[in-house]
Amino acid sequence: MFDFTLLACAAFLAGLVDAVVGGGGLIQIPAIFAVFPKEVPATLLGTNKLASMCGTVVAAAKYTRRVNVAWSTAAPAAVSAFLFACVGAFAVTRVPGDFVRSLLPLILLAVAVYTFKKKDFGSIHAPLHSGMKERWLAMGVGAAIGFYDGFFGPGTGSFLLFLFVRFFGFDFLGASAAAKVVNVACNVSALLWFGYSGHLIWKLAGLMAVCQIGGSLIGTRLALKHGSGFVRKLFLVVVSVLIVKTAYDTVRHLGF
Repeated sequence: MFDFTLLACAAFLAGLVDAVVGGGGLIQIPAIFAVFPKEVPATLLGTNKLASMCGTVVAAAKYTRRVNVAWSTAAPAAVSAFLFACVGAFAVTRVPGDFVRSLLPLILLAVAVYTFKKKDFGSIHAPLHSGMKERWLAMGVGAAIGFYDGFFGPGTGSFLLFLFVRFFGFDFLGASAAAKVVNVACNVSALLWFGYSGHLIWKLAGLMAVCQIGGSLIGTRLALKHGSGFVRKLFLVVVSVLIVKTAYDTVRHLGF
């Protein structure tokens, strides 16, 4: 009973954070692995994906009603992410993710330093691309993030947020809205593979999904109320925590 209560609380908090800046996996994945240390990793990741998908769908729906989503960017990225997330989910059931694990803290550190140094980063919504260039770039971003999300996952929403601001000129609120659309595609695709291959604990996923939805509703409301400045600050906090967490995991995994 205590274990399920712990995971319910973790899912709620993950949904709240994920709705604003992504990074909910930082909370939810370690919690579910801690409670079920002997379970097959792919099964825990599949269970996490179902809960995350429910929270992300709710967040995406609320964003699309209140924010003008750049569909010319979000739609191609979502299609590409859907295809490649399935490839990533297949890969994680076949090969270890040690190389990605070791690189992640360095990539996140670069993201944090860049965002911190550029004080006006993500404060103005000024799209940089249009036409075929926008679509191809969006598909490239979707493919890379989709594969990463299916294969490994932590920080996917935060990476999407950063990339939409950096390469497409969105403000943080607009980027968060677009990121949610792409994240839904990632989650659905990866979930299809995990479900097909039997890597799901359905009852636990259902409980965590309900809590994720509750957290997402509150997180989305906070983001819409306080705007891009609030999203930027929380983004930096979440990325900083991700750096520490992933660096610690990498060092421990390597046996130092």
